[in-house]
Amino acid sequence: MAPASRAVVVVALSLLYLSRAIFSSEYFSTLTLFNNELHKQGCSSLSEWEEYAADCESSILQLEDPDCEEGSNPPCESVFSLNAEKILNQAKLFIEQKKIPFPVDNHNTNEELAIGYVLIGNGLYDEAIKHFSLLLQGDPELVSAIYGRGIAYGKKSLQDIKNADLALYELNRVITLEPNWPEVYEQRAEILSPLGRISEALADLTKAIQLQPSARLYRHRGTLLFISEDYVAAMEDFQQSLELKKNQPIAMLYKGLTFFHRGMLKEAIETFKEALKLKSDFIDAYKSLGQAYRELGDFESAMESFQKALMLNQNHIQSLQLRGMMLYHHGSLQEAIGNFKRCLQLEPYNEVCQYMKGLSHVAMGQFYEGIKAQTKVMLNDPLLGQKASSEYLKVKYLREYSRYLHSHLDIPVAEYNVDQDLPGNFKNHWAKNLPFLIEDYEEQPGLQPHIKDVLPQNFDSYSSEVQKLICTADHLGALMQYDTPGFLPNRRIHRAMGLATLEVMQAMHRTWSNSKVRVNGKTRQMQWRDMFDIAVKWRRIADPDQPVLWLDQMPARSLSRGFNNHINLIRGQIINIRYLAYFDNILDFIKDRILVYHGAYNPRGLLEVRQALENVNKVEDLLPIMKQFNSKTRDGFTVNSKVPSMKDPGKEYDGFTITITGDRVGNMLFSVETQTTEERTQQYQSEVESIYKDLTAKGKALMLSTELGDADAVCNLILSLVYYFCNLMPLSRGSSVVAYSVVMGALMASGKEVIGRIPKGKLVDFEAMTTPSPDSFSKTAKSWMNLKSLPSWYQSLPSVAETFPSTRTMIEVLNTDSSSHCPKKS
Repeated sequence: MAPASRAVVVVALSLLYLSRAIFSSEYFSTLTLFNNELHKQGCSSLSEWEEYAADCESSILQLEDPDCEEGSNPPCESVFSLNAEKILNQAKLFIEQKKIPFPVDNHNTNEELAIGYVLIGNGLYDEAIKHFSLLLQGDPELVSAIYGRGIAYGKKSLQDIKNADLALYELNRVITLEPNWPEVYEQRAEILSPLGRISEALADLTKAIQLQPSARLYRHRGTLLFISEDYVAAMEDFQQSLELKKNQPIAMLYKGLTFFHRGMLKEAIETFKEALKLKSDFIDAYKSLGQAYRELGDFESAMESFQKALMLNQNHIQSLQLRGMMLYHHGSLQEAIGNFKRCLQLEPYNEVCQYMKGLSHVAMGQFYEGIKAQTKVMLNDPLLGQKASSEYLKVKYLREYSRYLHSHLDIPVAEYNVDQDLPGNFKNHWAKNLPFLIEDYEEQPGLQPHIKDVLPQNFDSYSSEVQKLICTADHLGALMQYDTPGFLPNRRIHRAMGLATLEVMQAMHRTWSNSKVRVNGKTRQMQWRDMFDIAVKWRRIADPDQPVLWLDQMPARSLSRGFNNHINLIRGQIINIRYLAYFDNILDFIKDRILVYHGAYNPRGLLEVRQALENVNKVEDLLPIMKQFNSKTRDGFTVNSKVPSMKDPGKEYDGFTITITGDRVGNMLFSVETQTTEERTQQYQSEVESIYKDLTAKGKALMLSTELGDADAVCNLILSLVYYFCNLMPLSRGSSVVAYSVVMGALMASGKEVIGRIPKGKLVDFEAMTTPSPDSFSKTAKSWMNLKSLPSWYQSLPSVAETFPSTRTMIEVLNTDSSSHCPKKS
């Protein structure tokens, strides 16, 4: 095999010296496809490679200048100033360290090959391709040159996807000639993964591991498995990588992320802490730890973790963004705005920070700043073929609703109705989170200069009576907080729904005393929907991001098709931790329905089915059994619940539908949904109206009675009313907290105060949906409410409706800080 002529080297070195292209001295990454999260945490930039050098070793190492020491003065020369002699010195060092893939016996040829890899290492991919091509003219089967040219094409494919096919062609040739080199499979996986050919990339990494297992290969395969949402297999690979090489903070972080996405938050937290033991200044581990604590609902620990991340790097955009979002959902809007502003100073086109900044301003009644930020998001049109962000899809709805709120800022809330005012198709699209493609839509009027923004209100500016009202609302709202992972305490929601509770109490007391209420510009007797609408208006104003709309007020055409309230409990390996406490109850319910089904259609096989179901402890194990005993079960099955009628004993309504499906690789979908059709809505509303009529009559009688039995009857009717409301799911968002505030307010009107908190793991709406009857629900709810006689001072509190009659006054009181004024209650 004749070496290429020295002229080849001279040409290559001249190109290197003259070229002014931007190069990179980064390592050759063996995997370039991370999802957005992993990419930001992986070894993708020079600084990150240096920071995690021990953790991110590569099959092809970076090039070094043998005459340069790090931190020397004067500093090391850049590649642009390297002369031919220094390039050759680098190539010789490359040979001495035995870094050349597929070396040959001829020293001159190896030197030529080394120069090609030096060119690649310095980012001169076109020059490297030319250099290797000239070598291949002399020897078409020079494996190292084929391999080098494939790597160079692969590097170019990151900028131009057309080069990917050329890279794959070259690497395929190498594998044909040298089928037992793991590095080649690893490099091919690097090309395949950005093309979306994940299964092929995984096969290549598996082959590489079979040939020569390493911590790096397990970590890289784990990363691809993570992207594929195969979190169990990914965790096993990260663990295997850590067993082969312990000091890998990034692998430990990724292992923690597999737990996080499976809903195993405590395990994720412990693993993130392990990553921090390996690297105490690991910003991404602190950020991920903060997110895990946030999902647990531990606000203080989450804040501490985000703060540590930002102490290490005050410009860490992801930490600013995530902390800002957590502060918003904690009800600390002004602090959230500070984080979003800082985020936008660093990254002006960050859509999440811009959207959240606009949302926070609007929620606080600062409409001019809010709509300005929203408009910036709207102008950030996605490129052709690019998927629009969720913020871009939502922002037009938010801007239109913001304009509506601004135009009604000083109109008494009792004089208008959001559900009737907003266009039907707008509500329909907003509730379904559809793209804003609404025919003949007429925009809300722009901001009107004579309507000023909401100004900050000092707690001391309120009278002592109103201050007591606010503090009482804060206490009542805190009693509605779920003690369940996934629910972060929100002070703003607490106050809003506490005020809703007090307003419901006052409105129900007036109704039972034969007084009328002001609703939608009319004075009349209060109906059941008016009672819930009190809570709905406070829930809406507390967080304008979420469309809290009555589904039966949607256009008739869309209502006839049905609205589905859909909740994924398990999707693949992702577990919805909010509902984890109900999995056993639902499993028992499904087993029962399966036995009923087989008893009716396959009585002979009932005993065998019963025995098989006794061994089932997980929802995931139900599908194989159904396939075994029911030939009609192919990809999945559904189970429907029924809700008994109080009005017509013996009659049942459709409850929720449980769906279990599984794909060919064993992943499953376990979901619950309620369908709000016109017929189903009418059935439930008839039930609610009947109970409300009875409740009103007994409530009026209670005002004249001191009998304990009358109060208990009223309590049971209130809880029964909410039982049907929760099973109907009549709102697009917020049904649960709306229902519970009505329960508490109506009970207070009957002379009962809720003292107890909602138990750990319990959810009001799911409790109603999974309980077989209103009586059972009433008993369960009363067991945690710990009802006591209502103190008489509640009756002397100011009227909520009169104290806060308009959207402006409602926003003012939600903005007001009472933290240093209200006594804390246990």
